[in-house]
Amino acid sequence: MKKEFTQNVLPYERFLEFGAEYLTDAELLAIILRTGTVDCNALMLADKVLALSKYPREGLLGLYDISLKDLTSIKGIGEVKAVKLKCIAELSMRMSRASAKQSFCFNEPSSVAAYYMEKLRHRTTECVFLLCLDSKGKILSEKKMSEGSVKMSLISPREIFMEALKAEAVNLILLHNHPSGDPMPSNSDLEITKSIKEMGLVLDIPLLDHIIIGDNKYLSFREASYL
Repeated sequence: MKKEFTQNVLPYERFLEFGAEYLTDAELLAIILRTGTVDCNALMLADKVLALSKYPREGLLGLYDISLKDLTSIKGIGEVKAVKLKCIAELSMRMSRASAKQSFCFNEPSSVAAYYMEKLRHRTTECVFLLCLDSKGKILSEKKMSEGSVKMSLISPREIFMEALKAEAVNLILLHNHPSGDPMPSNSDLEITKSIKEMGLVLDIPLLDHIIIGDNKYLSFREASYL
């Protein structure tokens, strides 16, 4: 006889009987949290975690933006549980991006900017990425060239093309963020891009674009005719 799907069954048992697809977001998180407190069970804790999410990324999507400090402010969630939740959010983000990369074509600046926008626009320091592409515009590798206070002007063309040759790239795209939120290129951005473009022509590994991510906006060197 088929068992009824009731609200009285604990999330873990519901998972075993019906599968993960039948669980709510809170129930899935409750299984990860495992335990609660005397006054607040794991499911109630999960509801409190989801309530921390702010617009525009609410619910599970907002978990990526919730800080460790905010998570541990909930009674019953210590550092271990908070770190576990943040790791789950990061794993989910990486799985989603890895899946998208399989079919994503990096030929449209707007699509590339949208793909990296949420990853980069909230950072408080510059982060520089090199995207190595094949002849069909599919990504071969994504290499973080710098992170922190390092400026684009300190990224040498030699470093760029060592990575490009290692990946057997046919084309390249540079990508970095401006913590100020303004994606307009600085003089050093323009100079290093020109140097990389010129070396790319010599090595027959052209630089297709350099995209700067700002606060919910971007600038493409190709679209702005800087390349």
